[in-house]
Amino acid sequence: MNNDAQLLIARLLTQQTLRRDERLVKRVLSDDVFRAEVDGHLAACGMKLLDNVYADHVTLALRREIEPKIFGARESWQNNNFGLARDGVALLVVLWALIILPKRERQEAHQHAQQDQEDMFGKEKPLPRAEETSLGISYKALLADFGEKLGKKTRLDMNLGILTRLGFIERRGDELHEGPLLDLMMDTDVLKERIINGALADVFKNRPLPPPAASEAGADGQTL
Repeated sequence: MNNDAQLLIARLLTQQTLRRDERLVKRVLSDDVFRAEVDGHLAACGMKLLDNVYADHVTLALRREIEPKIFGARESWQNNNFGLARDGVALLVVLWALIILPKRERQEAHQHAQQDQEDMFGKEKPLPRAEETSLGISYKALLADFGEKLGKKTRLDMNLGILTRLGFIERRGDELHEGPLLDLMMDTDVLKERIINGALADVFKNRPLPPPAASEAGADGQTL
């Protein structure tokens, strides 16, 4: 293993996430030979690199074929390895739906506007960074809308604390914002239609779905 591959993997294992604009991350996302080397070493450990063009960070996750041996190792199938109870997982899904889905629509709308205004040949423009388009949601509104179904204030506050420590969200006063992992550890292609037209249809008022994401979605089940 060359030094750069070793350093990148070691940093991801110890720091959990790295920004896309860091030197080694930019290299692994643009250098096919380097990416193949990193992927090979991670695969030998049952892991993979998680990258999402809508997110500002990258992280590591279990490979699909390893999940049954990890999540099914106990008497019952684990729904996550973060120590989240069912109401914590439900809160995570709600936060993802309220923060990430609108952010992705804003990113795609901004990208299309740039293409129309700046490039008569329709050359593809990069998506705007998540930190430029991701908006927070009100804690008070979240409590009012979902508190009764998510364990009321005590359980909601406890689970928000866990999700903050894990890096899924950031709390800024009364507002809850996207953390490094929120747009990486959820499978958008699987969850988006089910949430908007199903579980949270009343919240989204059955508004039309945005265009399907063209990029690879988040993790394949690490948190759900």
